[in-house]
Amino acid sequence: MAKVELKQPIIDEISASIKDAQSVVVVDYRGLTVAQDTQLRKELREAGVTYKVYKNTMMNFAFKGTDFESLAPVLEGPSAIAISAEDATAPARVLAKFAKNAPALEIKAGVVEGTFYDANGMKAVAAVPSRDELLSKLLGSLQSPMANFARVISQIAENGGASDTAEAATEEAPAEEAPVAEEAPAVEEAPAEEAPVAEEAPAAESEE
Repeated sequence: MAKVELKQPIIDEISASIKDAQSVVVVDYRGLTVAQDTQLRKELREAGVTYKVYKNTMMNFAFKGTDFESLAPVLEGPSAIAISAEDATAPARVLAKFAKNAPALEIKAGVVEGTFYDANGMKAVAAVPSRDELLSKLLGSLQSPMANFARVISQIAENGGASDTAEAATEEAPAEEAPVAEEAPAVEEAPAEEAPVAEEAPAAESEE
């Protein structure tokens, strides 16, 4: 069987992996311990990233005619690729974070959403928040005004409504009492003068 026929299944495997990929990152894994390599694979897998070690010639063949052909110049020495079809920044983010505690891991370059980034460019890509984090921040910014509005409505409801609150404030203010008018002293009635009794005229003596 020709060597080309032996290589073709591997090339096809790589081609199938990058077909719908949003990003592909090439790394140099030399110097990683077995334990570190195992942990790295675990973290990448949990982030939905495929991580494989392939021969550079195989990757060169698979990359030809695709957005990832620009990675050919960095395919020197032992190389592995991290592929993501869901979150474009996930490979760079996980690899960069892991490299802080494992300096032997080196990010060579990557293609993210069709754009080539060298090692320095990949550091900037690694700093971009994940899609879930961005959505969470967006949701939080949308919910904040709503939460404030709900809090105001709740306070009004607790106080019995805006109009009731105003009425309560009005009722609490003591009304000023109108001054009571002083009663005028009663006028004493003057005693009525008795009318003089008329003296009876002496009856006339009848003549005999």
